[in-house]
Amino acid sequence: MLFKDITILDENLEVREHMYVGTKGDRITYVGTGAPCDAQKAAGEVDTDRVIDGKGKLLMSGFYNAHAHSPMTLLRGYGENLPLQEWLNDRIFPFEDQLSGPAVYAGTLLAMAESLRYGIVSTSDMYYFPDDMAAAISDSGAKNNFSRSVTCFDDRDLKDLPAGREMVHAFETYNGAADGRIKVDMSLHAEYTNPDKIVRQLAELTSSLGANMHVHVSETKSEHEECKARHEGRTPVKYLDDCGLFATPTTAAHCVWIEGEDYDILKERGVTVAVNPISNLKLASGVCNVPALFEKGINVAIGTDSVSSNNSLNYIEEMKVFAIASKMMYHAPEAVSPVETLRAATIGGAKAQGRADCGVLKEGYKADLVMIDIDTPWMYPVHNLVTNLVYSASGSDVVMTVVDGRVLYEDGEYATIDIEKTKAAVTEETNKILARL
Repeated sequence: MLFKDITILDENLEVREHMYVGTKGDRITYVGTGAPCDAQKAAGEVDTDRVIDGKGKLLMSGFYNAHAHSPMTLLRGYGENLPLQEWLNDRIFPFEDQLSGPAVYAGTLLAMAESLRYGIVSTSDMYYFPDDMAAAISDSGAKNNFSRSVTCFDDRDLKDLPAGREMVHAFETYNGAADGRIKVDMSLHAEYTNPDKIVRQLAELTSSLGANMHVHVSETKSEHEECKARHEGRTPVKYLDDCGLFATPTTAAHCVWIEGEDYDILKERGVTVAVNPISNLKLASGVCNVPALFEKGINVAIGTDSVSSNNSLNYIEEMKVFAIASKMMYHAPEAVSPVETLRAATIGGAKAQGRADCGVLKEGYKADLVMIDIDTPWMYPVHNLVTNLVYSASGSDVVMTVVDGRVLYEDGEYATIDIEKTKAAVTEETNKILARL
């Protein structure tokens, strides 16, 4: 494709107008102020089979959702207005006990459709039924780092847990699948859902495989404080680090209640913090201290968490809340700028997923792109387009989502997903589960 006369957010997240962007295969091959020359076209460096007029549009890197549980689209609106533990134990866990492979496939495919609609090109997922998740992700054309999370409440070894075996099976079967669009991470659900032995064994396994780690950390105050009571004053960050869990690239989701030396440990170990502002606010878990993370130089990314605790995958909405929540909580209106927000949504998320050639609009990088309509009433006047994008834009302004150079969503149409069939399957599978509860 060749986008002509379009506004872009370049590799430095600076606005550049009247630009040309060309793609060839799965890569961005041209970024310039004028059309590519005939020699470049003849050499096949730029594919001009389709030319897109960019008037009134913005082209930028797609979004990277750094923490989600995609199959939980099936639980959208199920279990509202409850404290976290009551929500989990009385509503979520009983529903999940009834899940099947077809239900997880349908729920994952619906999540991929919603993600693409909102400009999300890649998601870091934590769940189970890995075979069905991999099939849905592959069919959708999207990218995904998924992990089969481990929980254990007895004295078994990791190798004896079904979750442990499924995790290794998923890594051996799907890591690098779908032309590299799928990556498989390891996952500890959390400190409070596993004994010391499992944490250490999983840390060793992850290091031996050279895989990434994905874990919930200090989501609630009770989780954080109870860990300190169990482990001689050690916070979840300190405890997990002592167990060797951060020896490989790690995404720590939430980190709402981290304190003191936690920040130094996360920085030293190169851990990414995936901040989930809407879910944390909706469940009254708290507000992550994003300014402190930035000050320490920790890589920050943005997650939606599950649709059951967020209710949507509207990523532009998530960015706005990410930008404003810390301003209110820490009484600092200057904290968390729009540029920092966009960096977390793109480069920060791609880095967390180990996708070094993704997350920026730059020649040679993967053509993971989102085109946004900026010619709307709520985007005028333009004192600063980056500010408008974070504070004024709507998720519905996304008009095209491109993954590896392939248009997967455009103006209400999906290239890879039969959306009506998917919605019907989700309704059918959800009703089957509800009938068994």
